[in-house]
Amino acid sequence: MDIGIAFGRAVKLRRTELGVSQEVLADKAGLARSFVSGVERGKASASIVSVWKLAEALECLPSDLWLSAERLHQGAKKGGPHS
Repeated sequence: MDIGIAFGRAVKLRRTELGVSQEVLADKAGLARSFVSGVERGKASASIVSVWKLAEALECLPSDLWLSAERLHQGAKKGGPHS
């Protein structure tokens, strides 16, 4: 699994845990909804600033998102359920 896709899945997982829409997340983060959608699909790359804004809006640390993405990425490499 591409790391961009893994990061996007991590963002989406956290967003759904909080029960918020892409629109609400985008508004809280000060980002465009289309950008948030692109990040979640692995089609848009988030800058360091964007990752920070997403994490704050998702009420977590940027490292939490990266650790989740790393787990998803490693699981896919090992043939896990997210590959």
